[in-house]
Amino acid sequence: MAAPILQAQIDINAPVNRVWELVSDLSRMPQWSPQCRAMKPLGQLRAGTRTVNLNRRGPMFWPTTCRITEFVPEKKLAFKVNENNTVWSYELEPTEAGTRLIETRNAENGTSAVSNFLVSKFMGGVPSFEDELIEGMNASLQRIKDAAER
Repeated sequence: MAAPILQAQIDINAPVNRVWELVSDLSRMPQWSPQCRAMKPLGQLRAGTRTVNLNRRGPMFWPTTCRITEFVPEKKLAFKVNENNTVWSYELEPTEAGTRLIETRNAENGTSAVSNFLVSKFMGGVPSFEDELIEGMNASLQRIKDAAER
């Protein structure tokens, strides 16, 4: 069963190339995301590149791995989290004042049974966890905006 698409967006008063520079530097993901503590690409960024990651929520830490599924400079970066089948993406659209940045979490085939069990058992259930993810997406986008506009 498909999980709901989670999405947030923000308008940034900076050119697309500046926003892309921030979004595509995956080593900076911990600066943006409240849950990410590390994201390390294994090789040059392009479709197919893998990453190893460390996430944290309160006292809980967990590792994940991803594969970049789309890499279109100054337009779109997407990666699939292998452990739960979710695809996270950042899309950039030019606007009159700069850039619209859209962050999306999609799980068109649903999340994995293990992920659902762990979220239900240890993270307050799927609905509250998804609300928290949207809050985190909005926080991430605001942090990227602040950095791009500096």
